[in-house]
Amino acid sequence: MLNFSLSGLGSLKAGRTFAGVCQLGFVFAGFFLMCAWIIEWCYRIFLAQGGEPIPQYSINWLWQWGVAGFVVSYSWMLATCVSLMRAAKANEDKNRQNVPPRLADSPGKPPKLS
Repeated sequence: MLNFSLSGLGSLKAGRTFAGVCQLGFVFAGFFLMCAWIIEWCYRIFLAQGGEPIPQYSINWLWQWGVAGFVVSYSWMLATCVSLMRAAKANEDKNRQNVPPRLADSPGKPPKLS
């Protein structure tokens, strides 16, 4: 669940350092690009309200790359979560084979210790 709050934190905690650092890099890059787009968008609104000419250059690439950063990060996070769940399931099955049966599950009466 830690991965869903901020992509990369759960991967780091699970020991997947490379995946976690890359996921955090993509999510922070996306965040800062989206912040830059919002600041530029607000600046254009203030220029329009003040009667100033609005620059004609396009700022759409900021939010598009920002969303792409989030998509890449969270897609990678989902792949890492699936990988971790499969590894945990395989480890659980392997550990279960080494556990002896409980005495309550054994057939017949337990031996007397006279």
